[in-house]
Amino acid sequence: MNRLTGRLRIRTRLTLVYGGLFMLAGIVLLALTYVLVAQRIPAGGVENNISGSQEQNGEPGLLVTHMSEVVEDAQRDTARELITQGAVALAVVGAVAIALGWLLAARLLRPLHRVTETARRIADAPAAGRGLHERIALGGPRDEVRELADTFDVMLERLDASFDGQRRFIANASHELRTPLTLNRALIEVAVHRGPASDEVRHLGETLLAVNARHERLIEGLLLLADSERELTERSFVDLADVVEHVAGQEPAGSVVVKAVAGEAPTTGDPVLLERLVQNLVENGVRYNVDGGWVRVASRTAPDGSAVVEVSNTGPVVPRYEVGSLFEPFRRLGAERLSATSPGAGLGLSIVRAVARAHGGEVRAEPRDGGGLVVTVTLPEG
Repeated sequence: MNRLTGRLRIRTRLTLVYGGLFMLAGIVLLALTYVLVAQRIPAGGVENNISGSQEQNGEPGLLVTHMSEVVEDAQRDTARELITQGAVALAVVGAVAIALGWLLAARLLRPLHRVTETARRIADAPAAGRGLHERIALGGPRDEVRELADTFDVMLERLDASFDGQRRFIANASHELRTPLTLNRALIEVAVHRGPASDEVRHLGETLLAVNARHERLIEGLLLLADSERELTERSFVDLADVVEHVAGQEPAGSVVVKAVAGEAPTTGDPVLLERLVQNLVENGVRYNVDGGWVRVASRTAPDGSAVVEVSNTGPVVPRYEVGSLFEPFRRLGAERLSATSPGAGLGLSIVRAVARAHGGEVRAEPRDGGGLVVTVTLPEG
C-alpha cells in the first residue's frame, strides 16, 4: 500500500482523501438516518391497535394477522427504499464531490507546479549558472506556498550573484594578467636578442619565453571559457561544413595528417565560438597523437535535423573511466594536474563543452578501438 501511495501524485492523493472522507461521512449519515427512521416506525404498536379494534368489533383474528403482515411489508419496503435511494443519492453526490475535489486540488497545487516548472527550467539550462536570473515571483496570499516560492527566489538571487561574481573575477583577473605577461615577453626578447648573449642566457630566455607563452595561452583560454559560459544574446546562421574546411585547412599538423569530411550541418550560434570549438578538438587530436597518425574531422546532419561534428584520432589508449575527467579544466590523460611544461593550457575540451552547452548542444567522447578518442558534438538544428 505504501509503495502504491508513493507512486500517486499529490493531486490524486488529495482527491482520494477528500472523496474517501466525504463517502465515509455520507455512509455514517445514511446509517444514522436509517436507525432514526426505524425507531420512529411503531412496529408492535400498529399490531396491538389493530388487534384491539378487531376484538371490540368481534371480527376474526385472521384479518388482524393479514393487516400486521401488510404493515411489516410496508416498513421493510420503506427501509429498503431509504437505503437504496440514499445509496444512489450518496453515489451521485460523492462523484460530484470527488470531481470538485480533483479540480480544487489542481487549483491549490497550481503554485507548486509553477515552482516546479521554474526549477526544472533552471536545472535543464545548458550550463551551470544559466537561468538563475529567472524568478518565480508568486503572487496571492502569503501562505506556506508563497513563503516557499519567496525563499526559492532569494536562493536563486544569491546563486545568480555568486556565479556572476565568479565569471567577473575570472574575466577581470585574466585581463589584469595580460599586461604583465606581455611586458615580461617583451623584456625577455630584448634581453635575449639584444647584443651578444651567452648560450646559457639564450637557453634561459627561450625557456622563459615558452613558459610565458603557455601562461598567455592559459589566460586566453580562461577568457574564452568565461565568454563561452555566458548566455548567447545574438545568433547567426552557421554551416559547420565551412568551419570544418577552414580549420582543417590551416591546422599545422606536422607528421599528423588531418582529414576533413565536410557535410552540410546547418545550425545557429556564434561563428567565432563555433570555430574555436572545432579548432580545439582538432588541436587536441593532433597534440595527443602518435607519429604518422591522423585526425579525422567530419560534419553531418543527424536524422532529427541536428548538426553534428565528429573528431576522431589515433593516439594512446584512453581508459573509459578517464574519459569524463578530460572535460574538466586543467586535466589531461594520465595526470591529475597540468605541469608548467605541459604543451597545452588544459582548457581545450572544457571550452568545447562550454561552447556546446552555450548553444544548447552536448558533447560526448568515446575511446577509439586501437587508441585515441572519438569526440562528437551535437548542436540544435539551424
